[in-house]
Amino acid sequence: MTLFGSEIVGRPLDEVDTPALVIDADAMERNIARMAAFFAERPAKLRPHAKTHKSPIIAHKQLEAGAVGITCAKLGEAEALVEGGIKDILIANQIVGPVKIARLVRLARHANLAVAVDDLDNARQISEAAVAAGSTVRVLVEVNVGMNRCGVEPGAPAVELAQRVASLPGLHFFGLQGYEGHLVGVPDRAERERRVREAMAPLIETRRMIEAAGIPVEVVSGGGTGTFDITSTIEGFDEVQAGSYVFMDAWYRQVEGPDTAFEPALFLWSTIVSRPAPDRAVGDIGLKTATPEHGLPTAFGISGVETLSLSEEHVKLRVEGEARSLRPGDKIRFVPGHVCTTVNLHDCYVVVRGGIVEAVWPVAARGRAT
Repeated sequence: MTLFGSEIVGRPLDEVDTPALVIDADAMERNIARMAAFFAERPAKLRPHAKTHKSPIIAHKQLEAGAVGITCAKLGEAEALVEGGIKDILIANQIVGPVKIARLVRLARHANLAVAVDDLDNARQISEAAVAAGSTVRVLVEVNVGMNRCGVEPGAPAVELAQRVASLPGLHFFGLQGYEGHLVGVPDRAERERRVREAMAPLIETRRMIEAAGIPVEVVSGGGTGTFDITSTIEGFDEVQAGSYVFMDAWYRQVEGPDTAFEPALFLWSTIVSRPAPDRAVGDIGLKTATPEHGLPTAFGISGVETLSLSEEHVKLRVEGEARSLRPGDKIRFVPGHVCTTVNLHDCYVVVRGGIVEAVWPVAARGRAT
């Protein structure tokens, strides 16, 4: 018998139908505690990114462990988290256009929101809408630190935009954002640290220039799971937006190597549906349940399994050694290649502790792409 839904609470994981997205609650809580302990004695603080888990329940756990607030990628994610009781949120992207800006300034009545800007006209539009709505929005000027995505250039362009933002009603100039996402996967640790420090130097100098102009900079924010222990040690850097650490995916584990402090806490639970050849097995996860852009999901807890490919509803596996004993109906766990986009394919988490289902949680911000 296999089960899926609220009726599975209190039952063994083996009885959960597949495919399913499974959280190892003990491992997740250890990851949260390890990251919290790292930041507890440091000047920089943690503002974890909810684009990974999309869950107010998990965000509350991170806040209870010491995080100063939560980061979101999209306004829709922020709305879902506010609905779940989260009150301090940075939307680390630009909110553009009258429809989204109207939502933003109304949401700011119910939570302490911050948003990134890199364009004066956009800042003016948020200002006008905030004044009309009777709300205040905190603003971080985003600075390009080499990723060449969003962000005004460091130095004089960023200083000028910060001065203009600070003068606009309905806005509170909060500080600067610089995301070194192009460096989080540099495989050599020493090279990664060198390049991160080089990338962040103009951002920190920009902070000094703004402060020299008489404008307080409360926060410089950025960073990720691959660089949290670098950016957090840079003088003048205040908040780190790491997210993937809470679950830890196969790609980050490959980048970090065996010495990573974080363990896999999120799994794709899959059933073997076919054994068409001695060295081949097929499972029931696929592109509709796992994303491949950072690599294929990897089998966990069983040796001799190599993931070959994903199609819409199937994962093709090469099996050897002990894995040749797999038979149709057997279940195995996979660590996603990329947790953030894999989570967005699922409606809910099956939360397991000690092999027993403890809860079923909605992925509350799933699909909140607007």
